[in-house]
Amino acid sequence: MTACASVSAAPAHAADRFISIDGVRLRYRDEGRGPPVLLLHGWTLDLQMWDLQIGSLRDDFRLIRVDRRGHGLSDGTSSTQRDGADLAALCRHLALKRVALIGMSQGARSALQFAATVPAQVRALILDGPPALDREADPDLPLQRYAAVVRSHGIEAFRQEWARHTLTELHTRDPEVRTLLHGMIERYSGNDLKAATTHRVPAAARVRLEAIGAPTLVVSGERDLTSRRRAAQQLAAGLADAELAVVPGAGHLPNLDRPELYSKLCRAFLMRHCSPCDPY
Repeated sequence: MTACASVSAAPAHAADRFISIDGVRLRYRDEGRGPPVLLLHGWTLDLQMWDLQIGSLRDDFRLIRVDRRGHGLSDGTSSTQRDGADLAALCRHLALKRVALIGMSQGARSALQFAATVPAQVRALILDGPPALDREADPDLPLQRYAAVVRSHGIEAFRQEWARHTLTELHTRDPEVRTLLHGMIERYSGNDLKAATTHRVPAAARVRLEAIGAPTLVVSGERDLTSRRRAAQQLAAGLADAELAVVPGAGHLPNLDRPELYSKLCRAFLMRHCSPCDPY
């Protein structure tokens, strides 16, 4: 990394940390050094989905990954509407003035909401497998049926069914990666399904793409759902400064299917747009 007058550093070995926001306790990890990057996981996953990227990125970037509400070891109920406020509170807590964000799937929507609300605070965006943003509900997720499964048969029955969905399908044969994914789904509380929340996005909370000027990399897995690949193309076309990358041989979880290639893509993009010599 280029030597600069100011370097932001996190602990050498990351441990779980917790922040309380409006009475809700959220888990996060903070490691590496350099320009700060917030990493946001998808639905039913948690901050450990980024385990395979940390080693490749931590020497050049400060990586802050968080369990979104209702996921992993965080309390509360999943809410993309609350994610933006949670990220703002975490940035204040860590004294972060400008950040880059990597958002995966539902986490991509959260990253976009944050970027549209405080555009001056966002240096760059990487959006992975985003859902269609022009819908009130995600058509790829039969949430009402999943809520019914939880009510009738319990959370474990849902987990077994969700593990068979195309959005959680892995194309890697690495048993450790499969164990990693299984563990995240097992940690998912299902609070939103138990509360019969539909994940509908109010019109006032929909993303205003015209407010986002940060350079953006939109990522798709080659084997992701056609609807997700189409949504990625539409998103890239709708942003002022965006490029599209496709990860070959990967499904909806390209950072797990092709971790080395995915990390290389992210690192190259962040190095272009997040100079360690800029103030942060």
